[in-house]
Amino acid sequence: MLAQVLLNLSKNMETLKNKVSNIYKRFRNLIVYGFIGGFCAALDFAIFTLLCHFEIMPYLFANVISTHIGIFTSFLLNRSYNFKVKDKTLLRFLSFYAVGLIGLGLSSILLWLMVDKAQWNKLVCKLITIVVVSLVQFVLNKYVTFKQSKQ
Repeated sequence: MLAQVLLNLSKNMETLKNKVSNIYKRFRNLIVYGFIGGFCAALDFAIFTLLCHFEIMPYLFANVISTHIGIFTSFLLNRSYNFKVKDKTLLRFLSFYAVGLIGLGLSSILLWLMVDKAQWNKLVCKLITIVVVSLVQFVLNKYVTFKQSKQ
């Protein structure tokens, strides 16, 4: 009786392990992109916050600086640890950078609308733009920048 319960438990654990493994395999890029993106977003936000807090420059210029640092860091980490595609580095970087510039444009427009027009707190607005832009950039980078070459 106990042996049967343990056997069933073992089978259920193996089934659960297989399901989790399959989910991870299916969504691995998104999961790793999320971790890398989270790190780069935190870096972006920290730099933006410091530049704004100490009033080193206007918030839209701070956004340009912090976003560029996030773009460069994200490219290096995603290339090496997530998508693991190392061919055509310059072309892929230019594509990634173009996607980053699209994100920067979207971020700047959203910041301007929320801060200047709606009079919201610029740090809260930066967090909102990071979430929106990250989703757009994931799709563009997965299907354009880091698309596997057909061999």
